Amino acid sequence: MKEIRFHGRGGQGAVTAATLLAVAAFKDGKFSQAFPKFGVERRGAPVQSFTRISDEFIRRKSAIYEPQILVVLDSTLFEFVDITSGLSEGGQIIVNTEKSPDELGIEGAEVSTIDAASLAFELLGLDIVNTAMLGAFAAFTGEVKKESICEAVKENFPEHLAKKNVKLVEETYAKAMKNKK
Repeated sequence: MKEIRFHGRGGQGAVTAATLLAVAAFKDGKFSQAFPKFGVERRGAPVQSFTRISDEFIRRKSAIYEPQILVVLDSTLFEFVDITSGLSEGGQIIVNTEKSPDELGIEGAEVSTIDAASLAFELLGLDIVNTAMLGAFAAFTGEVKKESICEAVKENFPEHLAKKNVKLVEETYAKAMKNKK
């Protein structure tokens, strides 16, 4: 079973990203769960959401304490939150940033970076990167198919937003595949 933790800020779509990832995994024939961690967060406050993906039925209903994969929608969170807390040894981190993986200085994990914010701003007119980061997730991990993410987006967004977000997923995926180690 793969356990994924999303880190973002309120309003960036971390909860939606976790849900869309679970839907995409289900479309790939896997079992999945998605759930948020809510408190009194407001727009801009740090938030977390979680996804589990497995080839077998998932009985676990607890929070995720030791994820194998972290998806960071806002790299400024590293200043305020211990993002790597609990990350499994040798885990994977995907970060929305202009910086290279080496510039982040994270050790003991496979770090991948992508400037999803610029792509999102270009295609959506906003720097909401949740769907872009799902494209990057598909490219960097291979856990779900890009096409399944696109289908999940089409089913969960109004048509005019779905078209833009599908294009964002596809472009981010292509860029991530070029940058993949």
